[in-house]
Amino acid sequence: MSNEMQLKYGCNPNQKPSRVFMEDGSELPIEVLNGKPGYINLLDAFNGWQLVRELKKATGLPAATSFKHVSPAGAAVGQPLSDTLKKIYWVDDLGELSPLACAYARARGADRMSSYGDFIALSDICDACTAKMIHREVSDGVIAPGYTDEALEILKSKRKGTYNIIKIDENYVPAPIERKQVYGVTFEQGRNELDINSELLANVVTDNKNIPEDKKRDLIISLITLKYTQSNSVCYVKDGQAIGIGAGQQSRIHCTRLAGQKADNWWLRQCPKVMDLPFKDDVRRADRDNAIDVYMGDEWEDILRDGEWERVFTVKPEPLTREEKKEWLAKNTDVCLGSDAFFPFGDNIERAKKSGVAYIAQPGGSIRDDNVIETCNKYGMAMAFTGIRLFHH
Repeated sequence: MSNEMQLKYGCNPNQKPSRVFMEDGSELPIEVLNGKPGYINLLDAFNGWQLVRELKKATGLPAATSFKHVSPAGAAVGQPLSDTLKKIYWVDDLGELSPLACAYARARGADRMSSYGDFIALSDICDACTAKMIHREVSDGVIAPGYTDEALEILKSKRKGTYNIIKIDENYVPAPIERKQVYGVTFEQGRNELDINSELLANVVTDNKNIPEDKKRDLIISLITLKYTQSNSVCYVKDGQAIGIGAGQQSRIHCTRLAGQKADNWWLRQCPKVMDLPFKDDVRRADRDNAIDVYMGDEWEDILRDGEWERVFTVKPEPLTREEKKEWLAKNTDVCLGSDAFFPFGDNIERAKKSGVAYIAQPGGSIRDDNVIETCNKYGMAMAFTGIRLFHH
């Protein structure tokens, strides 16, 4: 290890010189075991590591996240996968999966379109099972506290030997004050060391006060995920994994809609008609993901028109009708939702309801809190006011 690392360039090729370094002269908390990570790779790596480290601490389960452009596309803990999830995540051929591999399959599978070319963070030592899963996905790199010998060899063979593999010192403690520069001006603030735990969910303001323990866990997962998602942000979670993350939207309702659409797509992928799409054997996973995304959307004719469907399917599929979508989406229930700042209007709750949300955690403090609570009560939702904001920029 050393106290600095020279980089090829910054955010863009014209931004030179570029490096990361420790101002106090101490050693960097990372060791690059393979590859040459870039500026954005390292931003994703450090943000992702913090996220999975906190998820592991909060839940006691191995955690993984799939980062793209300094926000998570997915985040999850190591809950076992159903046969349906194994199939839609393209891991049903890998045999028995370790808890860490289950966590990454969930993190990658939440929004596979966004995760294409991701940077991965793992809370635990990367095992061979997880490495095999990573090896066949299009990805830029991985950060973890360690790697088994077999896992390291598998990952080193990826991308013709150039795959970025970073080992982080899991005992590293950053300085309590952080700084960055914008337009030559230095900004300084205390690090956001807020401990996110079930105590933040104690103030349930709706008529329905019942939030089961597994839903508290999912709400905590949503809040920890939001802590490292570019604001404004909203996160839908189900069964230990994010299923829809809306990042960086100026309007909260747009954030709720974006995340809700991603959650809907995750659920629609489990619809039998989608799962049974007759793909040709030689169609790559990324092309299958693209085809599924178009098939489920409003522009489905683009993939089913003559001359196009033959490229990916053995026979022409029937369209997924609006009525079929509505009927299938109605089956998604008990979804949890977190927001990094208060909901200003009840329209966010109305949109969340359409994606099966029944439990909500948000800071509260809007002048329209009464309207938001009233909308939750209309649907029998349970909502906790955490009293804390989780902006991240």
